[in-house]
Amino acid sequence: MNNQDNLLTIAMPKGRIFEEAVELLRKAELPLPPEFEESRRLIIDVPEAGLRFMLAKPVDVPTYVEYGTADLGVVGKDVLVEEERDVYELLDLEISRCHMAVAGLPDWKPTHTPRVATKYPRLASRYFREQGHQVEVIKLNGSIELAPLIGLADRIVDIVSTGRTLRENGLVELEYIMPITSRLIANRVSYRMKSQQVDHICQRFSSVIGKGETE
Repeated sequence: MNNQDNLLTIAMPKGRIFEEAVELLRKAELPLPPEFEESRRLIIDVPEAGLRFMLAKPVDVPTYVEYGTADLGVVGKDVLVEEERDVYELLDLEISRCHMAVAGLPDWKPTHTPRVATKYPRLASRYFREQGHQVEVIKLNGSIELAPLIGLADRIVDIVSTGRTLRENGLVELEYIMPITSRLIANRVSYRMKSQQVDHICQRFSSVIGKGETE
């Protein structure tokens, strides 16, 4: 039990980021079991590596880290900016590359107070405020591309990777907001109290970041 209590806990988002982060960890020669990616468990202990992994929704990762239920987390910059959690950002892992953009129908014409649909209301509000534009932001949780098609919103703010989803729904990218990659973040107390373990993981990640394809 004591050994398990000494494990460094890393919160990981399910899906693409998890797969690419695990690939980085394997390249860093951490002893992860072969079946690691196939596990359906939400908490996976890997005592040989001194690690415990928590699998969570991407948007929840910074919360787990801020409140100390996880020492470290891997999270997209989009979530980090939107959630504004009190955590340390340690490394740009350079995985899951995409960007945040404004998109809409190609024949869109500016209106007095445009409505913007997004999963990122804080980020979108700040962007348009910095541009000097007044907009009404509508928060949606999924299928953001639907909003302009049914007249709910004039534009959307969302993640763009290949642009295929936009094209298939007749939308075009109108403005580039910011690049997005996944970051390694740390709980402030863990960063001090478990500095050796945190430094070790940072060094392992740093040794393989940007070397070879992870996408």
